[in-house]
Amino acid sequence: MDQAKRLYPTAYNPLLIRPIYPLPKEVAVVGAGTIGPDIGYYLKSALPDITLYLVDVAEEPLKKAEKRLSGYIQKAVDKNKMKPERAEAVAANIVYTTDYGQIKNCTLVIEAATENIALKQKIFETIEGLVSEEAIITSNTSSIPADRIFNKMNKPERATITHFFAPAWRSLPVEVIKWEKSAQEVVDYLFWFFARTGKAPIITDNAICFMLDRIFDNWCNEAAYLLNEATAAQIDRVAQEFVFAGPFFVLNMANGNPIIMETNTLQMEEGAHYKPAPILGSVDRWLTPRPGTPVEVPDAIQSTVRDRLLGIFFSQSFDIIDRGIGTREDLNFGCQIALGFRNGPFDVMRKLGEAEVKRIMEKFETERPGFPQAQADFSHYQDFNRFVLVDDINGVKVITIRRPQAMNALIHEITGEIYKVLEKYTDDPAVKGFVVTGYGTAAFSAGADIGKFPEMLGDFEASVQYARDYSLVQRFMDQMDKPVVAAINGIAVGGGLEVAIRCHSMVATQNALFQFPEITLGIVPGIGGCVVPYRRWPQAADRFHEMICAARPIKAQEAVDMGMVSKLVDDHGDLIPAAVEEVNRLKGNIPRVAEGKVDIPELEVPEAPMAGKQPLSKEAVGIAAKTVKAGAAAESFEEALEIGYRGFAETACADAAKEGISAFLEKRKPEYKK
Repeated sequence: MDQAKRLYPTAYNPLLIRPIYPLPKEVAVVGAGTIGPDIGYYLKSALPDITLYLVDVAEEPLKKAEKRLSGYIQKAVDKNKMKPERAEAVAANIVYTTDYGQIKNCTLVIEAATENIALKQKIFETIEGLVSEEAIITSNTSSIPADRIFNKMNKPERATITHFFAPAWRSLPVEVIKWEKSAQEVVDYLFWFFARTGKAPIITDNAICFMLDRIFDNWCNEAAYLLNEATAAQIDRVAQEFVFAGPFFVLNMANGNPIIMETNTLQMEEGAHYKPAPILGSVDRWLTPRPGTPVEVPDAIQSTVRDRLLGIFFSQSFDIIDRGIGTREDLNFGCQIALGFRNGPFDVMRKLGEAEVKRIMEKFETERPGFPQAQADFSHYQDFNRFVLVDDINGVKVITIRRPQAMNALIHEITGEIYKVLEKYTDDPAVKGFVVTGYGTAAFSAGADIGKFPEMLGDFEASVQYARDYSLVQRFMDQMDKPVVAAINGIAVGGGLEVAIRCHSMVATQNALFQFPEITLGIVPGIGGCVVPYRRWPQAADRFHEMICAARPIKAQEAVDMGMVSKLVDDHGDLIPAAVEEVNRLKGNIPRVAEGKVDIPELEVPEAPMAGKQPLSKEAVGIAAKTVKAGAAAESFEEALEIGYRGFAETACADAAKEGISAFLEKRKPEYKK
């Protein structure tokens, strides 16, 4: 069986799952030491109304945990990240206790105690004797396989591992382990639950250290072996080409030397080459500066360190895929959101090229014999979607944009992957149509990632071509004979909204919000945003004027009233079924964007344009108004789109865009001169 289907037999997007249990009302976290309180804070932040039991055998860690959680809550309020009334709910109903008997009504119990098998087994024996048979029990172990810690349970099918990453209240990923005795409905529930509460769960096989810890532990262990060739500071500096913080800096932060010793000793069951570097047991703190600090590294040392670090990174990545421990998609994704890698391993390989990867791996095999090598052709490790998940519901392909670390903001590769999925199945008679949605419950897409915008500012032709290139998937949808429905699961702004409005219909949750914020950056929507709304929903032209020229946001019900959204649902669980129903309704009756001129109300440019309380560039608003008018007056949709591309390019060459985008990247308010 395909490894992805083996790990994900139900769905790749966790929120497509219909869970067999409701959200819990009472939850326990056992272990108030390092990570347990952080798991508890995540749970209470996501579900403020639950009762949380934080359990430990001693009072002192419980007192420290209470102080830590109070500090987290106050800091969130002080930084305006949590409203006082919500903070009050988060702080309420937290029970710090040494009495296991208090957790008897919990339907979810997460153990986060010391990495000791005997201790964990004793804890699970106690828990199982108290909670109901329906309660789900998990362990936060980072390395011990599930069969070793749950093997004495009476009902092991309701237990598995849920591995969090520090800081657990903020870090997105959770590894949910699928093992031989875990019930599929339990794995499905946890996969759904974590996504429903704001995490980005991934499912991995029951191997020692699972998937992501295999990468991290061996990356750090190999760095320690390299101390014969370079200093810790030099190794960290070389590593920062690939990670935001080098291995020794991270080990200092996490007091991680004993952890690497423990986990790599465990991995020695797979071969002596995993032996932990002896120096890890004799050093407390590493002499390495903060990331970004200049460090002199001679070329020869840099080459040696770089090749070895890449060798271990690639070796473990090949092994994970070849053994089916995880999927290519999840490994690439997880290394970035859990471990701080700038790019996933397969992206690094793609950039280096097959010949260079082969050279690195041949050298690594000579220097570190015994470590896994690739068991398949280079192309096997490259042929997958980096950013979209594809599910099938009764002949409808559901395309999920998975980039939650950036609110599903678009980059060119994402729209390219959507395009390829549409193209692949457009002529498949078994496929009725498509749904496009965003990962999680917060965002369909927070727009286009503007990190590359500065490269084209001031270059008119490059900016026009950028807009044309970015509109490939929209142009394809315009011509499709199978319906494409956007399922709006939160905010849809900027470039994300420009994708949504080119779908043939939209359904949305009540928390959906629609906005073209580009004018606040001194630019205009460049991929149809100044053109398409007026041709699809001309009755709402006055409100589109406000959206484009004043960045006015539109809430879900107003979008329905304007005709943009065909149906609202109360809960995300109803969203995709509603979108699939809409696909079926549109079969053979796809609405097309209107040709010919469009009559729109007059669009006046204020003397001092504003977006709420933010002053705007009158020059940019003037270009936006001119673009909207010219697009509406165009004789054809094709001509109107080209006007839109050129309007975007005109703003990209104006002073306002330089100031607006610079201010955004520098996290300050723009100051427009004209």
